[in-house]
Amino acid sequence: MAVDRVERPLSAGPVVPDPAHEALVERLDGQVRERVRREGVDPQREAALVRRIAEDVVADHDQLSLTGAVAPVPDPGAVVGELVARVSGFGPLQPFLDDPEVEEVWINDPSRVFIARRGRHELTNLRLDAAQVDELVERMLKSSGRRIDISTPFVDAMLPEGHRLHVVLEGITRGFTAVNIRKFLLRAHRLSDLVALGSLTPQAARFLEASVRAGMNILVAGGTQAGKTTMLNCLAAAVPGGERVVSAEEVFELRFNHPDWVAMQTRQAGLEQTGEIVLRDLVKEALRMRPSRILVGEVRAAECLDLLLALNSGLPGMCTLHANSAREALVKMCTLPLLAGDNISARFVVPTVATSVDLVVHLGLGADGVRRVNEIVSVPGRVEADVIEVEPIFVRQASGLRRTGGVPASPERYERVGIDVHALLAEEGVG
Repeated sequence: MAVDRVERPLSAGPVVPDPAHEALVERLDGQVRERVRREGVDPQREAALVRRIAEDVVADHDQLSLTGAVAPVPDPGAVVGELVARVSGFGPLQPFLDDPEVEEVWINDPSRVFIARRGRHELTNLRLDAAQVDELVERMLKSSGRRIDISTPFVDAMLPEGHRLHVVLEGITRGFTAVNIRKFLLRAHRLSDLVALGSLTPQAARFLEASVRAGMNILVAGGTQAGKTTMLNCLAAAVPGGERVVSAEEVFELRFNHPDWVAMQTRQAGLEQTGEIVLRDLVKEALRMRPSRILVGEVRAAECLDLLLALNSGLPGMCTLHANSAREALVKMCTLPLLAGDNISARFVVPTVATSVDLVVHLGLGADGVRRVNEIVSVPGRVEADVIEVEPIFVRQASGLRRTGGVPASPERYERVGIDVHALLAEEGVG
């Protein structure tokens, strides 16, 4: 990604602070906090009540200004928003979190706050100090129920709006605590929405939806910020309503409407270093919950073995994985189970992956910031010299995502749900 320095003023606050404005906001902030405490309001969970209190405080101040005792508020709406951000939100970062175009916010050190907008990095003109960063981290973690300390210097957590927070404590990073907030911007709810966004063609979307209905095991791969979770959400939205879905994630990120869905997330160890729940535990637990379909938010370690065993037993499933291509995703899928123990060998894993994964959908982030499907390949189940064979079905070329001659390996599974996959793939004029 290109990195641009933002020279224009951003919504994080005025470039040159106004002392009078700062003093006014500080005074009103104290009044709002006093009423919040007096009324027993939880500012993290009851932001609407905090906003009502802020509006009342600003209105009272405006009434008092009619007597000449205090200066009037020049922009009551903006001041109310600033007060809510200070008391209930996340201070100077809140405007970025409220901006629908900002995809990610991160702090390298207090004087270097970055955002990602439309897939491109921007260095903002927001400058914090170490105390502000520490306070923001403490407030964010308080809302998530997770913690960070010397014994646990990393943390993943979910903010109230669904954004994913990652913090690395100073000492692991050099000089300052590093903060990353990945906003969950659900611009696509179904595969048809991805077509509208230019991520894939209508024909490819219909094929993927048919594959989900047919119970195919689908591996979604790509780099960071390539749109893997959004794709998995859209695929999950195509799961028939009569199925029972169980999902396992490190932090809740999947959001789709389904009448019978149980979502689980990991848990870090407590102060006594007990009670940790890792992703592998959740995958095993999911199998005891009578699932018709299992979803794993991101496979990155030994849980891959448990997922693989579940898929190999006939339970349909889908997951995401970091990889640079569809073929590399399969190689990684063959490598991760080896982390489960010395008694797991490649002689078992490679053919099991070949017969358990049906489709690989690989996504990428273009130089223009648009997330696109680069290839959809079928895995026919054949292995030659420890290399899993693949059959491309859609491949992105200079002219766009194009249909190749490949077909899925098990057309009879489509037939069982009333889909003629050969006719679907033979359609013309679909871009």
